[in-house]
Amino acid sequence: MTQPLQTWHDLAVRGGVLVDGSGAARRLADVLVTGGRISGVVPPGEGQARDTLEVRGKVVCPGFIDTHSHDDQWVLQAGQSQPKLSQGVCTVVTGNCGISLAPLVSDAPPAPLDLMGTQAFRYPRFTDYLAALDAAPLPTNVAPLIGHITLRVHHVRDLQRSATPSETQAMQADVRDAMAAGAFGLSTGVYYPPARAATTEELMGVAEGLRGRGAVLACHLRDEGDHIDAALREAFAVARHSGATLVLSHHKVVGAQNHGRTRETLRAVDEAAQQQPVCLDCYPYDASSTMLDPDKAARTPEVLLTWSRPHPEHSGRPLRTIAREWGVDVAQAARRLMPGGAIYFSMAEEDVQRVLSHPLCMIGSDGLPHDSQPHPRLWGSFARVLGHYSRDLGLMPLELAVHKMTGLPASRFGLADRGLVREGMAADLVVFDAGTVRDAATYADPTAPARGIDTVLLNGELAVSHGVTRPARSGQRLTRVA
Repeated sequence: MTQPLQTWHDLAVRGGVLVDGSGAARRLADVLVTGGRISGVVPPGEGQARDTLEVRGKVVCPGFIDTHSHDDQWVLQAGQSQPKLSQGVCTVVTGNCGISLAPLVSDAPPAPLDLMGTQAFRYPRFTDYLAALDAAPLPTNVAPLIGHITLRVHHVRDLQRSATPSETQAMQADVRDAMAAGAFGLSTGVYYPPARAATTEELMGVAEGLRGRGAVLACHLRDEGDHIDAALREAFAVARHSGATLVLSHHKVVGAQNHGRTRETLRAVDEAAQQQPVCLDCYPYDASSTMLDPDKAARTPEVLLTWSRPHPEHSGRPLRTIAREWGVDVAQAARRLMPGGAIYFSMAEEDVQRVLSHPLCMIGSDGLPHDSQPHPRLWGSFARVLGHYSRDLGLMPLELAVHKMTGLPASRFGLADRGLVREGMAADLVVFDAGTVRDAATYADPTAPARGIDTVLLNGELAVSHGVTRPARSGQRLTRVA
């Protein structure tokens, strides 16, 4: 009797401890890869493959998903450094905080759009940006959002007022077009000056373009300080009106008077989640980073300058030191340094840990790759969760930490073939040493690569080998599944 032919796979990842992204307990298993997809998850030693990657004793898990990035332009710049692959990130969600590269053509975008660089806004339609992604050799997979701030700058004649009905309709139409073309949803940033005048009604009108699309609405709240309760209610209402899944961006509370209030905000999230789909993301640091704002700088005890167009020589320096040298107050120094960016130390570690450990919390870096002296979260977020928070502090088991970076965001963003190590899924895989993985980036040395990330496969191609990033450009623009 003729025996069936043995199936040969392209690659066998052997000897690893599988943490599959679902939150289930780790187990010993080999992972087989063929044609850029996982072709088998088998007991150790089973399955035949043309090539073998021995990873004995190391953890094998899905590629990480950065749910909150500002990599819109970075992914188009071949040859740049690799802050994401070096820490195991295979997929980035772009267009956050209301900031997307399209639809807008401008040589002088207002802050915070200038965080992307002044020459980045070259796409009159969102479909033009998607075409650029499709044509580029991408360093990671990309799941793009369209931004409300960008839409306002494009359509609203006076940014100091709410949009007129016709302007709102124009923004809504662009959202519909973007969703039809492949956007994953809409992001808002009514905290920022170009969108502060937007009313809740305007947001609801624009977000109606998401209705019936199985979309995401990612909200940078209007206020993360004294009035965060009202800001949360607004976000819940807009998402409920649109029918979208709400993602609360980089959830936190700021200001010493608000430390500890995540007990209240997370209780509100839990209550809302009983009525509508809600989740949140968080970066694992107690300092934020965004545009330089004189008022915010004046009321924050410690501020580091990340970039300044008129005074680039001061990047990375404490703002108070610069102000003292100039003989002016902090607000005056900030105005002199603008446009620019800054890191603000205004959060409490207890709040960071409380948010990170919440069951609905995913991990997002919120890194700004164009800052000359960036926040270390750009290079360290995912390794920091695995090392500092999971292993060293015991804040959460490793399986849950991995789930927050993989299976949970994949399910919330509609990434049907990512986030799990299962047969048929895309072969985005990370191999790391659970005993040594950690972030190395600091505020003084913010671009130091993470430690302990041994291997990364991006759509089946070797992107990191023995901790060294390779020039693989096998990323893809992903599509949404409702």
